[in-house]
Amino acid sequence: MRQDPDAETRDELAGVITRAGGGDAAAIADLDDRFGTRLAFGTAGLRGELGAGTNRMNRVLVTQAAAGFAAFLTERAAGTRATVVIGYDGRRNSRRFAQDSAEIFAGAGLRAILLPRLLPTPVLAFAVRHLSADAGVMVTASHNPPNDNGYKVYLGGADNGSQIVAPVDEEIAGHIQRVAEAGPITDLARSTDYETAGEDVVNAYIAATAAVAPAPEAARGTRWVYTAMHGVGWETFARILDAAGYPRPRTVDAQLQPDATFRTVSFPNPEEPGAMDLSFARARGTGAEFIIANDPDADRLAVAVPDAAADGGWRRLTGNEVGLLLGWRAARAAQGTPGASLACSLVSSPGLGAIAEAYGLDFHETLTGFKWISRAPGMVFGFEEALGYLVNPETVRDKDGLSAAVALLGLAAEAKERETTIAGLLDELGAQIGHFASGQVSLRVDDLSVISNTMASLRAQAPTAFGERTVAAAEDLAAGVAGAPAGDVLRYRLTDGSRVIVRPSGTEPKLKVYIDARADSAEQAAVAVTELEDAVRTLLAERSA
Repeated sequence: MRQDPDAETRDELAGVITRAGGGDAAAIADLDDRFGTRLAFGTAGLRGELGAGTNRMNRVLVTQAAAGFAAFLTERAAGTRATVVIGYDGRRNSRRFAQDSAEIFAGAGLRAILLPRLLPTPVLAFAVRHLSADAGVMVTASHNPPNDNGYKVYLGGADNGSQIVAPVDEEIAGHIQRVAEAGPITDLARSTDYETAGEDVVNAYIAATAAVAPAPEAARGTRWVYTAMHGVGWETFARILDAAGYPRPRTVDAQLQPDATFRTVSFPNPEEPGAMDLSFARARGTGAEFIIANDPDADRLAVAVPDAAADGGWRRLTGNEVGLLLGWRAARAAQGTPGASLACSLVSSPGLGAIAEAYGLDFHETLTGFKWISRAPGMVFGFEEALGYLVNPETVRDKDGLSAAVALLGLAAEAKERETTIAGLLDELGAQIGHFASGQVSLRVDDLSVISNTMASLRAQAPTAFGERTVAAAEDLAAGVAGAPAGDVLRYRLTDGSRVIVRPSGTEPKLKVYIDARADSAEQAAVAVTELEDAVRTLLAERSA
């Protein structure tokens, strides 16, 4: 509390201490939760709830993280002056955390460059490469709940602006721990001698992204709806649309500008039930042909299309459906290119492999996360089912919801030119490679031991069937499986060609199960997924009890 420069968190902590000193059991438990552990730095950087304590996101923790990262970069630079770029979004304290980081980096002798204002995460990922920086930091919690924030780290040079992977995360975490143990953050050198990037960086990103799919003549008159989900995507996206020549959308005005309270949604993630309800209402009122949504830091993309069978007349496409469409687009463009590949995480649709095979491209399955996907050899397109897409790997080595949106607009214009729709393109793709459907079942827990115990139960006694569907092969990727990346993942291949994958979430207290089916028709594939979801829920209820 004495070293905390933030009056709000100091007062917050003082109140908890006072109540705990008076014997308040809830306050004592709160204190233990705040200080019983330290918010871990991993390959996703830092992410957690805002508040006072070592297990929360606050200025003390961020300052220690910045100083530890600075020490890592200094050590890695081996006598040269490292450059680091810092970006931030519209969440609570994002700008403050970014400024603290810039001052700490500058105080440590690094060249620190702060982006000029709150901007999407892909702009920071772009800036790392564009400025030939050694590293980048983005202050964001992406689509997490409103009271969260985070600290995402990228490396330049040989890492090409990708997010960090092991063992770098452990090395950085070790430096952070040493900083925390050395003394209060008030002892750390700070400097305001950092640079603020000019608009030329943002302009370069806009030009590169508009070039992904310049608008054809068929794009004129397109009616569509866009929401920024209370995030930072709109200002940059609007300029990209103008540069690429696409018509401006009808917007969900209540969600268009950055709002750290995310007042119209309980969870600012386009995947969550209800998050796109305002978009659906806007689309119904304007006769829209499709909807595009970004998450709050604009690194993810959601798409919805009219569907008379869906509640409200609109259906959000799954991340796999969008990924297969964008992968199909990339495969057609890359056909005949030696060494070109498509890549996705191992829990994403196997349909991408079918597309790669159809167009003579290489295919790579990776562990979950773009830190792995972005490193796939020869990749021209990569995606993960959680609404993440990488369509321009020569520009941004991370998921990018804005460039993916431009690519989607290009596909929509192509469909219009051929007198079909986005849904029609999905049918066309299914007729070519087979119809793939996917589903997901999650077990959210309060006690993390439930997840480890359930995984242990499944390893000790592998299921032989999911409902009426027999398991042909049970694979434990932690034990090493030929052709698959090692990880805490269980994969079941069924005799009918379906696939079930079980893994703990890396960011939430969840056990996640991914289901994929392939059939001769979209209807048959959808039925298979529904039946498998029911069987998985039954299995999880038994094994987690």
